[in-house]
Amino acid sequence: MTPTHFQQQILTWFDAQGRKDLPWQQDITPYRVWLSEIMLQQTQVSTVIPYFNAFVDKFPSLDSLANATIDEVLPYWSGLGYYARARNLHKTAQFIYQQQRFPDTLAELIALAGIGQSTAGAILSIAFNKSHPILDGNVKRVLTRYKAIEGWTGDSQINKKLWAISTELTPIERCADYTQAMMDLGAILCTRSKPACADCPLTSHCLARINGTVALLPTPKPKKILPVKQVIFLLLSNDSQQIFLEKRPPTGIWGGLWSLPEFDSVESAHDWCLSKNMAIASQQLLPTSRHTFSHYHLDYTPLAIHTNSSTNFVMEANQSLWYNADHNVGLATPIKHLLQQYNSEN
Repeated sequence: MTPTHFQQQILTWFDAQGRKDLPWQQDITPYRVWLSEIMLQQTQVSTVIPYFNAFVDKFPSLDSLANATIDEVLPYWSGLGYYARARNLHKTAQFIYQQQRFPDTLAELIALAGIGQSTAGAILSIAFNKSHPILDGNVKRVLTRYKAIEGWTGDSQINKKLWAISTELTPIERCADYTQAMMDLGAILCTRSKPACADCPLTSHCLARINGTVALLPTPKPKKILPVKQVIFLLLSNDSQQIFLEKRPPTGIWGGLWSLPEFDSVESAHDWCLSKNMAIASQQLLPTSRHTFSHYHLDYTPLAIHTNSSTNFVMEANQSLWYNADHNVGLATPIKHLLQQYNSEN
């Protein structure tokens, strides 16, 4: 199949079956496209939609985002995960605001925090109608099966080959529709499991379909055993049924979010309470739970301690607080769920 024929098949399918009513497809601006592409990195459309809507309600323009503080931004990302995306988004918004123009070249975009080549290509094609290839997870899956390319797509040589294919197939005209069509094809038909090959516009030319290897491609990432980190989360409550939270460092896991104090043992949590003049009125170890990051498992055991001497505790300004449900702060998903469970039971 020639690139022109490939493009025709893809665009004909998109015109009939592609998604055209997603929130970021309405009132298209570089800001809205950029925001959606960052949110969609490693996150499904169905998950992103409510977050996108809430985010643009609060920050309707790049200017409003740039002039907000990171503490105002993080609550609207809380639960989406990969929080470095939110920090980079805020940092980049401030930079673009100072430049007084949204970058519209590949070199300018990929120089910005949080924007790689594929994200930059999507912004340029959808927001500026400039012809640039993309290679997100959905497109990788489509092209890997279409060309029956074996080998993990994270390998540099395989990745280079896929970029060359994507570049060859990307049209000059209707590049915005084509970009959306390729993402839709991977999300709707050429799914990771149970792909709808019979409905695919590429079915008669897909080498994986012809060879009977659709289920084997893309080649899975080589498995590795993830290490396990075990921590104690201090669930410290006072007589007002508030929970003590600390702000995490600006970088690293859950950077800039509010979390429970973390310790390596129950004894060290006790020592901390005593050092803060927090008398322990009661305590209970709660069941251990697991949260998995990309590079390790976190097994956390909540230690629920109640104190009736919280008024003696001098907190560090802007780095700690007594939390209740009225606070709108950025919380990591496990912490949010733990607090919700604790509040419902108490």
